[in-house]
Amino acid sequence: MNLTLKIWRQKNADDAGEFVTYQAKDVSPDMSFLEMLDVVNEGLTSKGDAPIAFDSDCREGICGTCSLVINGTPHGGQKATTACQLHMRHFKDGESITIEPWRARPFPVIRDLIVNRQAFDKVIQSGGYVSASTGGNPDANAIPVSKHNADTAMDAAACIGCGACVAACKNASAMLFVSAKVSHLRHTPPRSTRERSTCPFDG
Repeated sequence: MNLTLKIWRQKNADDAGEFVTYQAKDVSPDMSFLEMLDVVNEGLTSKGDAPIAFDSDCREGICGTCSLVINGTPHGGQKATTACQLHMRHFKDGESITIEPWRARPFPVIRDLIVNRQAFDKVIQSGGYVSASTGGNPDANAIPVSKHNADTAMDAAACIGCGACVAACKNASAMLFVSAKVSHLRHTPPRSTRERSTCPFDG
């Protein structure tokens, strides 16, 4: 596949930034979106140009670090799929793809496609911590958590904390993220008395 990429380039938070067009040639349909960007960066580096800065971590679709707006949609628009799990077979040969960072005040741009996620990290950090001294690897059903609480916690944990909801919201409402994580942290069992004292989400 040969693709035209319109990528947001911004040197730092104070730079105005602009879209720069790149050609991505001989892209395999089996590549992930981030692998495609890696190949583009290899070409830029070989020419002595600055590579495109973007975040990536697990590449398993569970951490949300790969925060990109692709063709106007956070993560590219495939249901329950982050950018690291988005494959190039979802695009057409010759297509033009626009790639930019989250566009919301809670996510100031650090460089290119990387945004500062510190405001949301503070929400998670304020949730305190949970100790589960279970020794070895116990059977999941042996942990004394009621099914109702476990199901509620798992449903809340479906939010991976990437902030796509805020980036997609026209008002960039941080409450979309905060409410999801507060609900998640409130239902994370079990908590000791000491742990409860560190968590503002325990009523």
